[in-house]
Amino acid sequence: MDNYSNFILKNKWLVVVISLVLVAIAGMGAEKLKFRSEYKTFFKEDNVQLTNFLGLQDIYSKSDNVAFIIAPKNGDVFTEETLTAVWELTNEAWYITHNSRVDSITNFQYSYADGDELIIEDLLLEADMLNPEKIALVKSASLAEPNLRKKLIAESGVATIVNVTIRTPGVDRTKEIPEVAESAREIRDQFVKKYPNIKFMLSGMVMMNNSFPESAKADASILIPIMLGVVIFAVGILLRTFVGTFATLVVILLSIVGTMGIWGWVGGYLTGPSSSSPTVILTLAVADCVHILSTFYFNMRNGIEKSLAIKDSLRVNFQPIFLTSLTTAIGFLTMLFSDAPPFGHLGIMVAIGVTLAFAFSVTIFPALLAILPVKVKARTTTKKDSMDKLADFVIGNRKWLLPFSTIVIVGFASFVPTNELNDNFVEYFDKRVPFRQATDYMQENLSGMTMIELSIDSKKESGINNPKYLKFVAGMVDWLRDQPETDHVSSITDTLKRLNKNMHAEDPNWYKLPEKQELAAQYLLLYELSLPQGLDVNNQINVKKSSTRVVATFQNLKSSTTIEMEKRIQNYFDKHNTEYDLILASPSLMFAHIGQSNIKSMLLGSSLALILISILLGFALKSFKFGLISLLPNLTPAAVGFGLWGLFVGEVGLGLSVVMGVTLGIIVDDTVHFMSKYVRARREKNLSSEDAIRYSFSSVGKALSITTMVLVAGFGVMATSTFKVNAEMGLLTAITILIALIIDFFFLPPLLMLLKSDKENKQ
Repeated sequence: MDNYSNFILKNKWLVVVISLVLVAIAGMGAEKLKFRSEYKTFFKEDNVQLTNFLGLQDIYSKSDNVAFIIAPKNGDVFTEETLTAVWELTNEAWYITHNSRVDSITNFQYSYADGDELIIEDLLLEADMLNPEKIALVKSASLAEPNLRKKLIAESGVATIVNVTIRTPGVDRTKEIPEVAESAREIRDQFVKKYPNIKFMLSGMVMMNNSFPESAKADASILIPIMLGVVIFAVGILLRTFVGTFATLVVILLSIVGTMGIWGWVGGYLTGPSSSSPTVILTLAVADCVHILSTFYFNMRNGIEKSLAIKDSLRVNFQPIFLTSLTTAIGFLTMLFSDAPPFGHLGIMVAIGVTLAFAFSVTIFPALLAILPVKVKARTTTKKDSMDKLADFVIGNRKWLLPFSTIVIVGFASFVPTNELNDNFVEYFDKRVPFRQATDYMQENLSGMTMIELSIDSKKESGINNPKYLKFVAGMVDWLRDQPETDHVSSITDTLKRLNKNMHAEDPNWYKLPEKQELAAQYLLLYELSLPQGLDVNNQINVKKSSTRVVATFQNLKSSTTIEMEKRIQNYFDKHNTEYDLILASPSLMFAHIGQSNIKSMLLGSSLALILISILLGFALKSFKFGLISLLPNLTPAAVGFGLWGLFVGEVGLGLSVVMGVTLGIIVDDTVHFMSKYVRARREKNLSSEDAIRYSFSSVGKALSITTMVLVAGFGVMATSTFKVNAEMGLLTAITILIALIIDFFFLPPLLMLLKSDKENKQ
């Protein structure tokens, strides 16, 4: 270690130059980074729900959409001004990039009989046709039509939707979604100016996709600078050193730039979760520097010469910060067990960042300390500081602290089972996000965004015209509409009922399915031939006419309710059917299932990481016993954290499913530093267990407190993210890290003293 320290100090300028050059080269890769802005990036290619959904999109048309929500301020859609706006927007929406279809109440294919002739045309052909009679017809027809009511028009008539179906080529996913969103916003802005008495909002899957990168960019432009300021301010105030703060800032920036550059060079891309990596790396990079600085300044205040103080600090801290960096990297790499690739990417990026932070903290960091002028006042008093007093308190009260803290830990941990695994992908976004505001309004006035698509296959070409098949589908549609969670159900059977009524002189008694297969086939053919280009029935019927798609729209359901609804649909199908096939799929189902599977994967990953970390600590501390002891302070913070979450929140989503792995790697840091100092005092200094505890507190107590404050502040800032997945992860991580320090100060020392052995200080 002395040879290494001497090399760094002797070649300090060379070390600085090489570090900067290497990071500059690595940083060039950051230009290659692009943001993937589609929800499908959350799923592996072999994900069952994703495979089913893509299969449905191959059979029928795509269902990705932009929804223009039109809400007149007078609360009535059925006025000349609002219907004119709807008609104009319907026509203008055809110019949106990558659109394949536009649906609204004005271009709804309204069918009626004129003598022996069936007429099918837009419900409102031209805006200048509007008069009181036409407005009344549009109102009565749209509110009576099951395919429109609560889907494109609110039952109360307060709002309507122009729905644009989007079919992106999939050539450059990083550009296509933002292009569509920008195109839609340009049209919205035009109509906002033209119609000041009408409110226009944007929702739909495309706008949700685009909200992922926008939230990430907002975090990058706002949260990262705030976080950097908080961290630097905290280090500067707590350590009271400009040079140390500046050197720490250099390590932080080099670690972030190096990580983003390397990720770009290896062909990585950014997503919502992985875009938070700079925030996490920024926070973690501080810890290594703080420990080196604390020992360095402690030595100098005790009269040790600067270069010797640096060398001693490296000697004392090299193994602990190597171990903590390794365990932190292992903790984050458990995210590779996640069923959501973006979390795996976040884990890899942070592991790279932590590795770079360690490398820079033992190279350029001591080199900068050696180069820059450092002024330190020598310690002139032997007065006990706060850590000495805390050590005395813990040692003096160890007999009640251990059982008391055990009861508290077990008490809070008992609330872990009260957490319910739940996700609502609409709520991934804070209410400050325009997409969330629009979607909440849509839920309150029209329908939710939770959808389940049903593909019912007759297994025969033209089998959908069979009256028995149609009756089964209609029965299933009626059952779906009877479910309390249902907002809307779209089915071709409603169209066939309407056509049958039209062909029987508009007699309401004939609003039912055709009783003969030939008649159903004729109606369907007649209807298809009458439809304008772009409004065909391929969104409901496959090419061979062997299967139909039924789309059920529900309130914005939690993941557990969505899965329960899926089971209910499957049970109904199995109970009432013996000859058809059913496929259930949708983005809602994909997100609902991934939360369930992700928590299981992460538990496995975290368990393996815990075992590996404990073995590493056992080897590093040269004691299997200490490796086992470390399990308790490493496990309990997450248990208490999730217990508190269960007590006050009670719901765990996709973001929180990775917290145990994330925090495990971080909280081990405190345990490693405290226990390594304890073991060093017992073995090298031949101190008693009590004095070894005092030595640990005086050596690393302040550094652990500072790093914890910085980490809590950093992750606390992350908790203000507009992307709920990152915000919740930041909040619970901050809580868990704070709990870890409390456990390491008040639970671990009494435990070590209880399990002390006289053999330890004889080794």
